[in-house]
Parts: sequence; C-alpha cells; structure tokens
Amino acid sequence: MSVWWLSSMTWEEVRDLDRSRVLAVLPIGAVEAHGPHLPLATDVILSEAMARTAGERLSDAGHDVVILPALYYTPATWAAGFAGTISINENTLQMLVRDIVENLAGHGVRLVAIANTHLDPAHLSALTSLIDGEHLPVPIVFPNLTRRTVAQRLTEEFQSGACHAGQFETSIVQAERPELVREDLRRALQEHPVSLSTAMRQGAQNFEEAGGDRAYFGFPSQATPAEGAASVDTLGAILADAILETLHAA
Repeated sequence: MSVWWLSSMTWEEVRDLDRSRVLAVLPIGAVEAHGPHLPLATDVILSEAMARTAGERLSDAGHDVVILPALYYTPATWAAGFAGTISINENTLQMLVRDIVENLAGHGVRLVAIANTHLDPAHLSALTSLIDGEHLPVPIVFPNLTRRTVAQRLTEEFQSGACHAGQFETSIVQAERPELVREDLRRALQEHPVSLSTAMRQGAQNFEEAGGDRAYFGFPSQATPAEGAASVDTLGAILADAILETLHAA
C-alpha cells in the first residue's frame, strides 16, 4: 500500500483514492522555545517524523495512509514567557481539531490518528477531553506519550521527565533536520536534570518556575543522530501499534 502527504497531492489524486480505506494522520506540534540550540518548531519536526514512520509501518501492513499538513499552533503555556512562543486557547485547538476531523469524515476517511510529541499540560488536556468527551464521526487514535505504558518504550531521559530540548528531542532534530541544530551552543550546554513532571506535581506553572530559564531540561550535550533515528522509529511504532489496535477492535 502507499503513504501520501496531502499537501503534495492534487484534489483529483485525492478524489481517486479509495477513501474508505484511508487512514489519516494529523501531526501536531507547537511553536515554542526549545532551549538556545533547537528551533521553535521542534515539536512539529518530531511529530512529522512520528507520522512518517508510522505511515511506513502501516503501509507495510497493507494500509493506505495520508499524512496531513502539520498543525503548528496549540496551547504552549509553559513556554509562553519566552520570545517566539505562540500559545493559543484550549478551546481554539479543540475547535480546529474537531473541524479537521469532521471534514475528513465528510471525505470518507476510515480513521484519524494524531501524531503528537508536544506535552504541555493544557495541550494534552484539550486533546484528551475532546476525544474522550465528544462523539466524533470517525475513530480518533491518540497515543499519549505521558502514559506510563507508552513512555516506557522511549528513552531513559524521556521517562525521567527531564526531556524538554534535552537529549531525546535534540537527538531527533539531529537525525531529521541537522542543519537546524546550533551545534556550538548544544555542545556547551550544561546538564539540567530537572524533571518537569516532578516540577508540575510540586506546583510549577511554567519553565521558569521549574528552573529552566533557558527553556531546556535534560542532557542536550549527549544527543546523537543515532539515538534520534532510533527514537523516531519507536515513536512511529507507538502510533502504528495504537492505530492497528483500534482497527482490530472495530
């Protein structure tokens, strides 16, 4: 079967698909601070890589996959104090995703999956409440990377919670878009092993309150492209497995 990027297709090519077989994947990221060494669109890069590798796995399993243009704007409240971050309201995100899903359902797609690597609490809350609280016209698949059973498939740093613009994310950008990593800055960054999940439980409301005055946590100086490629493969497997589980349960 095949993987298509919707933004590169013509409308007639989409028309001619057997859309009752199509699995649509929506990558969602954010425009937010990711340390002094990574671009603002880091989460979009990660989510598109997750979508691509999931699509490849699903295609190998006999499914047709269309990857949608990424959604860049979402709640990014934890990074809101940093220049360049653009944070939207939770209701705005919910309306956007709802409208996208309803349009896709109108075009006859079989299922919509969300490839997401942005972990801001307001963002995750908006998505989970939308998916769990409303009757949407097609199945929605959304593996939440913060769930223990999902997170344990990822790296030790990711599981520690000290992973914003750290070794995990930096490695993936090195693998996917190496020209966007400010390597001289990355190599000079000190370790910052502060768990954001612990900081949240202790009442922190943003990166600054968690001690991240440069908007990074973890071990970016230890990042490698090889680790990034392995993490991308795992992210794709997580999404593909969740989609296949939903299909098998239908």
